[in-house]
Amino acid sequence: MAVGKAKLIFAITLATLIPGLLADIAFFDEVWQKRAEEAKKVTLNSYIPNPEDATDDFNFEVNKYALARNSSLKPDIVDDFGSANSTLVDFDDDRNDAGFELHANSTRRNLKQGKKKYLGPCKVTNPIDKCWRCRRNWARNRKRLAKCALGFGRRATGGLKGRVYVVTENSDDDVMNPKPGTLRHAVIQKGPLWIIFSKNMNIRLSKELIMTSHKTIDGRGHHIHIAYGAGITIQFIQNVIIHGIRIHHIVATSGGNIRDSVEHYGIRTNSDGDGISIFGSSNIWIDHVSMSRCTDGLIDAIMGSTAITISNSHFTHHNDAILLGASDSFSGDELMQVTVAFNHFGQGLVQRMPRCRWGFFHVVNNDYTHWRMYAIGGSKHPTIISQGNRFIAPPELHLKQVTKRDYATESEWKTWTWRSENDLMMNGAFFIESGKPRTKRPHKKFMITAKPGSLATRMTLFAGALDCKSGRKC
Repeated sequence: MAVGKAKLIFAITLATLIPGLLADIAFFDEVWQKRAEEAKKVTLNSYIPNPEDATDDFNFEVNKYALARNSSLKPDIVDDFGSANSTLVDFDDDRNDAGFELHANSTRRNLKQGKKKYLGPCKVTNPIDKCWRCRRNWARNRKRLAKCALGFGRRATGGLKGRVYVVTENSDDDVMNPKPGTLRHAVIQKGPLWIIFSKNMNIRLSKELIMTSHKTIDGRGHHIHIAYGAGITIQFIQNVIIHGIRIHHIVATSGGNIRDSVEHYGIRTNSDGDGISIFGSSNIWIDHVSMSRCTDGLIDAIMGSTAITISNSHFTHHNDAILLGASDSFSGDELMQVTVAFNHFGQGLVQRMPRCRWGFFHVVNNDYTHWRMYAIGGSKHPTIISQGNRFIAPPELHLKQVTKRDYATESEWKTWTWRSENDLMMNGAFFIESGKPRTKRPHKKFMITAKPGSLATRMTLFAGALDCKSGRKC
């Protein structure tokens, strides 16, 4: 009953508000109207009525990975991960501490751009990475990545069913007729594509990069920077993977005619300067991305977007990091469900890691080493389940609180479900919980609890874009 009501509210709200909140669409023509309607259907189909099942499923995968070397496990669990091509870290073995402490100390990391480079043998430290990393043949089997997502964005397969498209040059001179071999030409093509790059590139987007459905942007093997221009727009589409790129110094750009598919172009208003903007889209996975210094947000997910996982990424030097739900008046975001996992929130961050409205948010095994206002915030009664994160508070007494609630009295926000489970609080950090403790007993296959916050540093050691080389373990 509650789910049906939420879906009805979403449909009504989306129909009434989309014309007024079009995210840079200057003319909402028939093509965009059709995309909006299709996106709404995908959102409804992607919504999970019992989101705690998804969080427990995520926890199950984390713990199955962590225990995979235990000889008492059944063979099928060991086979799921394999051990021939990688070094597995046993989180519960204190003998691993000495090596890791060289790279992750008990307070703040010794960071360059927020992170010290690891120079040891290839290691995997969480179940997403275990699925594909530390295999010599990763470059010949890139699409294996499509099987590795966890959390609410776990259905994202991107361009798995399509051909490989190789970006050969970094130009972005013609947004109406993109040149073949450019990233803009790749992302507007029909059908699924797995987009890779032929060499290191610095891509300065002259206008926002408007993607189409069923695409993977895979930067592994080269240093791919999207910088000093516009950012990436994921609007009214589905099934996108963005992996292994560096997005920084994104600026607001002017609008005008921009081609958004092979068959259509339209007039856009000025872009805001978001690194990645997700608008009314579903089944999105952002993994191993390094982001900093954007004019607006690093990642914004708004207007009915759902089924999103943000994982293994490294965020630095920014004010408003991640915004999940942009409007207190858009109740359609009650269907928003997002997993934020294995990320490092590092140097120079101020707030919104993330800032949430309306929906359900699983924030798990992240490492928070810097903030200047707060780490996790929200309004309009979002459900936030924080599990196994490490929070290191700034030295100032007035900045110790992890959480921040907006536009609500204490009598109101005390009913919101914000729970902290197995988080590690350091340097005086504290998380103000609200709502009733979780009492729902999960399905028996989800019985193992999340890994504790004391292990968050290890699990996020390789957050951000990786230095992968073809023929070598990544």
